[in-house]
Amino acid sequence: MAALGGCPFLIVIDGLDECEDKEEVQELIESMLAFFKENPFIPLRVFITSRVEEHIRSHLDVSGVRLSNLVDHCSNHDIDTFLSVLFEDARRRDRVIRAYVREHGEWPTPKDKQKLVEHIDGSFIFASSVFKFIIGSDRGNQNQAATPMDRLPLALNMNPGLDGLYAQTLARSEHLPHFLNIISTIALLSAPLPTSGIAELLGINTYEVVNVLVNLQAIIQVPGTDDIPVTLCHTSLRDFLTTESRSGPFFAHPSRHVKLLLRCFECELEFRRRRPGFESEGIELSPAIAYAVNHLGYHSYFSNRFRQQADLTHATRLLREALQLFPYTPDSIVFDALISCQWYIYRHTNSLADLEELTALSREALRLTPLTHRKYGEVLRGTAHSLRTRYWHSGNVADLEEAIFLHRAALSLPRSRLIPSLLDGLGCLLLDRYQHTGYVANLAEAVTLSREAYDLPYNPNRSYSVAVLSTALLYRFRCAGNWADLETSISLFRESVPPIPLHDANRHISLHELANGLRERYQHRGKLADLEEAIVLLREALEAQPPPKPDRQYGLSHLGNAILDRHRCTKDMADLEEASSILREALQLHPSLYPERSTTLNGLGNALLDQYRCTGTMSYLEEGISCFREALELRPSAHPDHALYLHGLGDALLEHYRRSGATVNLEEAIASYRKSIILYPSHRRERPTGRASLSTSLRLLYEQTGILSHLQEAITLRKELLDSHYPEGHQDRVECLGDLATLLQMRFDVTGREGGLAHIARLKDEATRLSPSLRLGIIGGAGFLARDRGMEWMKGVYH
Repeated sequence: MAALGGCPFLIVIDGLDECEDKEEVQELIESMLAFFKENPFIPLRVFITSRVEEHIRSHLDVSGVRLSNLVDHCSNHDIDTFLSVLFEDARRRDRVIRAYVREHGEWPTPKDKQKLVEHIDGSFIFASSVFKFIIGSDRGNQNQAATPMDRLPLALNMNPGLDGLYAQTLARSEHLPHFLNIISTIALLSAPLPTSGIAELLGINTYEVVNVLVNLQAIIQVPGTDDIPVTLCHTSLRDFLTTESRSGPFFAHPSRHVKLLLRCFECELEFRRRRPGFESEGIELSPAIAYAVNHLGYHSYFSNRFRQQADLTHATRLLREALQLFPYTPDSIVFDALISCQWYIYRHTNSLADLEELTALSREALRLTPLTHRKYGEVLRGTAHSLRTRYWHSGNVADLEEAIFLHRAALSLPRSRLIPSLLDGLGCLLLDRYQHTGYVANLAEAVTLSREAYDLPYNPNRSYSVAVLSTALLYRFRCAGNWADLETSISLFRESVPPIPLHDANRHISLHELANGLRERYQHRGKLADLEEAIVLLREALEAQPPPKPDRQYGLSHLGNAILDRHRCTKDMADLEEASSILREALQLHPSLYPERSTTLNGLGNALLDQYRCTGTMSYLEEGISCFREALELRPSAHPDHALYLHGLGDALLEHYRRSGATVNLEEAIASYRKSIILYPSHRRERPTGRASLSTSLRLLYEQTGILSHLQEAITLRKELLDSHYPEGHQDRVECLGDLATLLQMRFDVTGREGGLAHIARLKDEATRLSPSLRLGIIGGAGFLARDRGMEWMKGVYH
């Protein structure tokens, strides 16, 4: 004691929390406190550093002890200074860094160093580890980036190595009530809340929050009062809690955003019950209500993927009650949230009644929003979207026209053409109208709008713009036959699909359309690899649309038609059965009057026709004819697919005639083929097939009636095919040669026209030259004509 009387002394105890015997630590603190109580004026001070552990904090939280949070004294400026010294020393010692600086200038740049400082977040130990990783010494390690300049960007993803501490500390409280709710809430909050705010938001008592957090003060900063926000000692704790592979049982699942969203609704509703008719602005709010008002949209966004029907119903009830207590204003988020919930209810149920309710809410928002309000364009677009969805569901063209009108109104507002979603939205609506009417002007405008959206420098949803532009180009290819449109469409989709996260809401759209482009290319060029890739993509897209997703029928329809294409190539009966089953499922989901249903009907009609040809079961053929007839009713004659459906109906009726012998079926088949040939654009690959089918039907009609003009027209059609569609080298030329020879033989048998046999002989010689290995089989044997007449025509040719 005498020695202490001369000058003041300071004793430093560093890392007191690392002492394992808690009772000895508490005894040490109590002994020091008792000593200073007995000797209050002695010139001695003790400086203790420690993580915040309750057995230490509770004994030091007394008068005579000054407590201070070291986090408050460690600024990013200190870390910046620390790194500056280290990097300066590295530049002086490392020749590689000096050479880089001479060539490129300062390294690291101020911007890169600032990113490092923010990532380090005040931890000197972590700063030291990051620096050692960047500078590195093992440059012979093939698994290590080559230079410090290469490693610096990688350092921004470094884990500070605190997972063990986090898991060990959290385990202290995991047995306590509400533990996971409290920890997950802290991890998922958009802004920190005090313990009282966390308790109010979760609907529990403040002491229950404190009870959980008091053992976690080594990793979570828990203030001494209930009105100061709870914060994390290091931001890496949030990364730990939100990464399941690291946190395991402590994982804060994103689905908890749904519960937080509902609690935000409930907190705001409670406020409105207490103050009906009053705005929250300018009124002092409790922490939880203030958080709910300002951050409801944050949890709404992150809960989109996890909302269940019960949650949505509960939220809708709360929001409707809130609206009764506080009427709509354009700036209120309550009405927006109600519309959002109604959207998700419809997506869960696919119910027309829920869609009608959504449309009514959208119209009401539009009615109540002034034309001059900043949200007016957004409300116009939302109403148009609900109307377009109702058009999809019911096929009511008036909804489509009104949606287009509203979108044009939104685009007429100032600066609206800088909003890509408005341009894309109108483009999609015009594509819908083109699909319904077949008017090419709608398609041309859709391409222009979607390209304008794609070219905008700022486009936060570029993947959707790519999908719209690529779809428009794909439709234009089908209309005009420009191969550049198809290749550009496929290229754009390939550009958009890989970077999209798996949870991206638009990913299935990109997958669908890329698959459709590949299938289109397969149908024109016959590369099976394109079709196989399309089927894989369509299956992946369908996995992202589990029942009862409203758009699932489109994915099913595309997949069913693609598998049917593969059956027709490989003759695999399993593919035919699967295609038929998938298309039936799609048809059940399609609204009865919606035009896009026709695509599924046509696909199912083709599948049933193939099943009839394989099995001879008449019910397949009868149902297939019904499918083609219904598809034709849904598409006007101006639509590019109308000709395709006529062709399918003609094929089915021709098969029915062969089975039943009813001339009425043959005559209707001929009429269908004639109309399809007129309507097919010149570039359509189905056009020559339609001519071949018409030629076959006319020959059959000639055989039944004996009218020579039918036979002559059949011959003319085959000659046109050889001259214009099946040049030498075409896979169908040999078959067409045989069919034409059959027809000429039939005419010669009746007319004995001079030169007829010579012409037949020339056709035979060419067919033999093109396919010598099939001399007696392929000429006429592969076509419709040879199938009906056998090889009779060869009696006069090969004798």
